[in-house]
Amino acid sequence: MQTLPKRFIERMQAWLGPEAEVFLQALAGPYRTGLRVNTLKIAPEAFRARSPFPLSPVPWCPEGFVIEDPEARPGLHPYHAAGLYYLQDPSAMVAALLLDPQPGEWVLDLAAAPGGKTTHIAARMQNAGVLVANEIQPRRASILALNVERLGVTHAILVNESPRRLADRWEGLFDRVLVDAPCSGEGMFARDPEAIRAWSVDRVRRSAGLQKAILFEAARMVRPGGWLLYATCTFAPEENEGVVDFFLKAHPDFDLVDPPRHPAFDHGHPEWVDGGDPRLIRAVRLWPHRGPGHGHFYALFRRAGDERPSRPRPESDLPGRARRALETFWAEAMTTPLSDEGLILWEDQVYRTPMAPALWRGLRVLRPGWWLGRLRKDRFEPDHALAMAVTSREVHRVLDLPLGDPQVTAYLQGHLLEGPWAEGWVLIALEGFPLGWARAERGRLKNLYPRHLRAIRWWEVPEGT
Repeated sequence: MQTLPKRFIERMQAWLGPEAEVFLQALAGPYRTGLRVNTLKIAPEAFRARSPFPLSPVPWCPEGFVIEDPEARPGLHPYHAAGLYYLQDPSAMVAALLLDPQPGEWVLDLAAAPGGKTTHIAARMQNAGVLVANEIQPRRASILALNVERLGVTHAILVNESPRRLADRWEGLFDRVLVDAPCSGEGMFARDPEAIRAWSVDRVRRSAGLQKAILFEAARMVRPGGWLLYATCTFAPEENEGVVDFFLKAHPDFDLVDPPRHPAFDHGHPEWVDGGDPRLIRAVRLWPHRGPGHGHFYALFRRAGDERPSRPRPESDLPGRARRALETFWAEAMTTPLSDEGLILWEDQVYRTPMAPALWRGLRVLRPGWWLGRLRKDRFEPDHALAMAVTSREVHRVLDLPLGDPQVTAYLQGHLLEGPWAEGWVLIALEGFPLGWARAERGRLKNLYPRHLRAIRWWEVPEGT
């Protein structure tokens, strides 16, 4: 690990005192990979029973584990391609636990990439309700889309907007809002040398200014009686207790909640802020020397009142040509009835949107919901996102392969699979878990696994948050 900045060490010694030495040792590593089971597809104990890696539980998250083999490459395993898990730092798993989203609610993740907290929220919501995942940086937004798709999330709208634009449009709309704020990244030092090189006290102060601005916009979108969770992956009080203190002074209609705690959680430290509000003790700090993970800071607010906004349900608005093409495909390929709710044609793509289009039109929307497929003249072609969010029981024809079958690797690499097969759509699955589509033509299976996924080096994708 690269040498930590001297000024950073001095600051941590001043705050942690005798505890600083063990903190700095833990921050130096070694880093242990966290794995969160995707409960949209499999139960935690069912996955643990078949896990190819030795796992130990994350004490505060029932679906969270730590991979005990440092040589494991979980991003390369076919179970990863099937969306059975997300590689996430154990500290980051706390966000969905504190926010506590419920099925049917409206939830906003304001800085969502790369998708760890978004997909955890989606699983806790059981794919029911409205989940808006916003990411202002286009490149990171594309990674967010890949992870939402891989884990089978169907009730999310992906947006590429500034917080202010969203707040101007969606004031008081959401039951729960998460602000996973951009920060100086001190919690990333164990695995990201660039975070160490980029660190400075000036960067800490600049980050704090940006965080205050984002948090203020986020608060506008919380309905009366709703919840707001502020999170960072840094240790600096300026970005944590300092931001929360500033927010509380400016927002008397928000109170800081004292959430359920695990013994490994530390409280907030009002004494680290000049004139800090005593309520800051209700915040949650995670340290790398007190449990698995890099470390995080959380502050959970609740807004006064109990007013639920009017939220129109999305109506289907699918032109006749597109509807006929979709219904033809559905009758041929799927075993379950086609639900009519929220079906829309967006350019040449068919989506099921969870939110009335009048609420998101005019914003920079990457995906307005669950991408079912594309209209090709008068023919419907299913998208990979449809395959990843159904079960093998919902498809007429399935090639279900066991782990270790060479055809699994062949499929994920984009090769043709031999037949004989009658012409039509086939779902390729791994032990019952979908991997993607194939099309039977002339007795062989044309591989439709997306080309952009065949080249992805998943272990290099910055998951973890």
